[in-house]
Amino acid sequence: MSKDIKILVATHKKYEMPNDDMYLPIHVGREGKKDLGYQGDNTGENISHKNKNFCELTGLYWAWKNLNCEFIGLCHYRRYFKSNSRKKLREKKLSQIISRYEVEELLDEYDIILPKKRSYYIETVWSHYEHAHNINDLRETEKIINELFPEYINSFNEVMNRKTLHLYNMFILKKDDFDSYCEWLFNILFELEKRIDITDYNKYQSRVFGFISERLFNVWIIYNRKKFKELKIVNMEEINWLLKLSSFIKRKFKHTKPK
Repeated sequence: MSKDIKILVATHKKYEMPNDDMYLPIHVGREGKKDLGYQGDNTGENISHKNKNFCELTGLYWAWKNLNCEFIGLCHYRRYFKSNSRKKLREKKLSQIISRYEVEELLDEYDIILPKKRSYYIETVWSHYEHAHNINDLRETEKIINELFPEYINSFNEVMNRKTLHLYNMFILKKDDFDSYCEWLFNILFELEKRIDITDYNKYQSRVFGFISERLFNVWIIYNRKKFKELKIVNMEEINWLLKLSSFIKRKFKHTKPK
């Protein structure tokens, strides 16, 4: 019997979408925006208006409060989990994404499907955040965890001292586990929102709660001892690796943070 799986495809614009009802395109930050013909994150109980600071998390919040399914996941209109089928390697990118059959097989064996970790090589998760963002926001997050969820602090420290991280807030897991994660995550982020002042942040740095959540997701996985399977990512658009390298050098050696 087929599993009841919904994988959100977070998007803010019209884009070619997978031809499989397992994938649910969701217009994040839909509130006050033109209708794209996708499910909006501004129906029912929602935080759609917070999208410029919470990024794809407004879609997660909507799913937590309004979507019923057995398993849930998140990917992005430009970024999907890659199929392990070798025969798809020469086909167009959208056909290379993971199929329902592959997802169901993996969920029979693993608690969660995740993207392969990114390695920072010469710096830790903590020092990378310090070079790329406002480290005081991460320090305040640490304080909040100590206050609200002290049992997680060792896992938090473990993640911060590592040099690898699961990014993009991408996953596929049981909806029950997802609900527990969201309750934990948004308790932390809403408290953080009260404590930090982002008035003078530029457009990029204003996405602070999205950045923090990527780190917190790894903390939650470690603490809850989830058995996970890592998969490669299919990028729908070419990555400008030269620009990424240039940004890294500026952050690391010139102390210039992205805007």
